[in-house]
Amino acid sequence: MNPTLAPLVSRPSSAIAAGAPRRWRPTPALAAIIAVHAGAAVFAAAQPASWPYALAAIVVSHAIAVAAGLWPRSALLGPNWTRLPEHVGAQIAITIDDGPDPEVTPQVLDLLDRYEARATFFCIGERALRHPALVASIVARGHSVENHSQRHRHYFSLLGPRAIRREIEAAQRTLTESTGTAPLFFRAPAGLRNPFLEPVLCALGLQLASWTRRGFDTRASDAALVAERLLRGLAPRDIVLLHDGNAARDEQGRPVILDALETVLRGARDAGLSCVTLRAALASARAFSSAAPAAEAESAPPTR
Repeated sequence: MNPTLAPLVSRPSSAIAAGAPRRWRPTPALAAIIAVHAGAAVFAAAQPASWPYALAAIVVSHAIAVAAGLWPRSALLGPNWTRLPEHVGAQIAITIDDGPDPEVTPQVLDLLDRYEARATFFCIGERALRHPALVASIVARGHSVENHSQRHRHYFSLLGPRAIRREIEAAQRTLTESTGTAPLFFRAPAGLRNPFLEPVLCALGLQLASWTRRGFDTRASDAALVAERLLRGLAPRDIVLLHDGNAARDEQGRPVILDALETVLRGARDAGLSCVTLRAALASARAFSSAAPAAEAESAPPTR
């Protein structure tokens, strides 16, 4: 294990633990990057004249790690939910980031109620502290609240391991105290991250989640265009990304998410797709995994 990462996989305090902490294991890609760094250092030490080649190898491996962190749907740096588990059937997950927002979030909740849909809200800790009643309303109306960092800094992916842990741990504490339930999922600000993130998530019992499709509703002022991006090819197990915080607005000043979300909810309903929270999908996956061995045992032929 990388000695820089090892101190981060200690057991977290029970007050903020989400799921069971798990042992961090580098992915094959990350293990290869670490091996290249170590090998290049040994090679340069053994043959000082070769340092340009060693440096080039390190630069290339760094570039690969950076590219993986800049690709939100990448699993090169660690496990990443980009779709729901296989067995969920005709279900999708609508995830809503950057809130809560006192103007937008209540309208989003009303829309979800109207279509009897459940959503996952990735909330920013500082905003949750400012609007605790909104966070309580999200949970009371059947949705789940997950971790989107405490301050949502745009340079999150540039932080070192201890700063990343402080940021996530603070949000975990804030959201646990606000809802009474520890988040199970984490989404990085803008989806950007670095190799230090996964060991922190392992220590805190959190699972990284990104998305299958996004509408860019923080930038696009056309709700129809946002909805079209989200509905194009919408399929079972998709994870959809929208924003109640930092929402773009149309020419009339109306938050784009409102019309886009209604169009998506209507389209999902017409396609026979129901909306489930990531937390419910995870619980279903765990139940399915637990039931599978028992079912296999029952169907096995008797031994003589």
